[in-house]
Amino acid sequence: MKNVTGLIVAALTGAIVSLGTFTYLNKKNGQLVEQVYAAPIQRVNYPMAAPEGSVNFVEAANNSIHSVVHIKTKVTRSGVRSSNPFYQYFFDQGMQPQQQQMGSGSGVIISGDGYILTNNHVVANADEVEVTLNDQRSYTAEVLGTDPNTDLALLKIKEENLAYIPYGNSENVQVGEWVLAVGNPFNLNSTVTAGIVSAKGRNINILQEEFAIESFIQTDAAVNPGNSGGALVNTKGELIGINTAIASTTGSYAGYSFAVPVNIARKVVDDILEFGTVQRAFIGVSIRDLNGKIASEKGLSVSEGAYVQGLSKGGAAYDAGIREGDIIVAIDAVKVKNVPELQEKIGSYRPGDMAQVTVLRDGDLKKFDVELRNKNGDTEVISKEADMVVQLGADLQPLATDQLVKLGLQSGLQVRNLSSGKLKGAGIKEGFIITRIDRKPVQSSKDVMSALNKKDGGVLIEGVYPNGLTAYYGFGM
Repeated sequence: MKNVTGLIVAALTGAIVSLGTFTYLNKKNGQLVEQVYAAPIQRVNYPMAAPEGSVNFVEAANNSIHSVVHIKTKVTRSGVRSSNPFYQYFFDQGMQPQQQQMGSGSGVIISGDGYILTNNHVVANADEVEVTLNDQRSYTAEVLGTDPNTDLALLKIKEENLAYIPYGNSENVQVGEWVLAVGNPFNLNSTVTAGIVSAKGRNINILQEEFAIESFIQTDAAVNPGNSGGALVNTKGELIGINTAIASTTGSYAGYSFAVPVNIARKVVDDILEFGTVQRAFIGVSIRDLNGKIASEKGLSVSEGAYVQGLSKGGAAYDAGIREGDIIVAIDAVKVKNVPELQEKIGSYRPGDMAQVTVLRDGDLKKFDVELRNKNGDTEVISKEADMVVQLGADLQPLATDQLVKLGLQSGLQVRNLSSGKLKGAGIKEGFIITRIDRKPVQSSKDVMSALNKKDGGVLIEGVYPNGLTAYYGFGM
C-alpha cells in the first residue's frame, strides 16, 4: 500500500508542476493566452474560368442569341359560301367570315444586311410575317423564297449592320459533339439549350413532298414548339443546322430533336438569291438503304451504302454506266452510309454539275462521272414560273365550252392531279374550278402565273365546284 500511495502522490505532483509551468510560460501582461486550433478556410464558389479541357458554352451562346430572331405570322383563311341568311346579311353575300390564325417560330440572321433563314412551315401561307430581334426591334419581313422539299425559307428585312451567325460545315459534324439549340420555345425569347449530336443522316418521314430531302442532324438538345427555324450551333458559335422537328408523343420535347444540315440550307439560300427558286439536281436512280438482310440475300460483303434497285432509262446515272445492283458508297470521295446521306450530298449540287459516284460492283470499287440533271431530265435552269406549278401542286386545265355554259361561267381552270402544295394546303379539293385570283378573272395558266409571280402576301382564290357550290380560299406566297 505504501508503494502504491507513493506512486499516486508522485503522479499528482508531476501533473501539478507541469500545469503550473504551462500557465506561467503563457502569461503575458497578466493575460492568459489561449491555444486554439483553427481549421483552414477556403471559398466554395465555382471558379470564374472553366478548367482547361472542359466544355464552355458561354462564348457560343453570346455569339448566337443576338442573331436568332422571333418570328410571328398571321394567316387569313376564307371559308365556303354559306346559304345561311345570317351570313348572307353580314358577310359579303353569304361568304363565311375570315378566320385569322397566329403562329410563331424562330429564324437565324445569316448576313448583316437582313437575310434570315427559317423553316418553310413557320411562314407557309402567311399573309404577314413580323420579325423581332433580340433587342426588341421589330420589322415586317419579305418572304423571298421557300423550299418545301427541305422545309426551308429565306426572309429579308430592311436593316443593316446586324449581328449574324457564320456558316459552319455540317459534313464535319461528329456524333457525340456538343451543340447548342437557340430559339424562342413557348415564346420564351432567346432561349439556349445544350446537348450532343446523337445521330446524323436521320430520316423521320416528316416532309410529305415528292422530292423531299430528309437527312437530319439528331441531337438531345431540348427543342420545343417555337424553336422551329432556330439555330443549331457548335461550340465555336458556327451555324451547323436549322432546328426543325422533335420526336414526341405529347407535342413537347421528349429527348430527340432534328435539324436540317447547314450545307443543305446554304445551297437553298444561294439558289433562291440567284434564281428565285431552288435548282434541284437528280441522279436518276431508285434506291434503298443497304442492310444486313439485303447484304445476306445478295451475297454482299458490306452492309452500308445505297442499294440501286432501279434506274431511269436515259437518266444521269444510267448514261454514266451505273447499273441495277450497284451499291453507291461515296459521292466525290465523301462516304455515304445510307439513302438520306446520299440525298443530302446530291442535294448540294445543281443540274449540270458533275459528281463522281463510287459504287461497289461484284466486290470491286468503280467510279463514274455523272452529270446531274433537273426533274425534267435536262440541265436547264428551272424558272420561278415553272416552279410555281410545282408549288401549287396541281395541273390547271381549261374547261370545255359546254361545261362553262352548264355552270354559268365565262372562264375557269379546273384543278386536276392534286398533290401536296399550296392549293391542297389551303383546303382546295380536286375538281375545283378557279374563276378568279385576287378578284381578277383567269382564263389560262398564264393568267395564274401572272397573278402569282412576285406576289408577296395573301392570295384569294375564288371558284366553284362541279356541283355548283361556290367557295373562297386563301394562302400566302
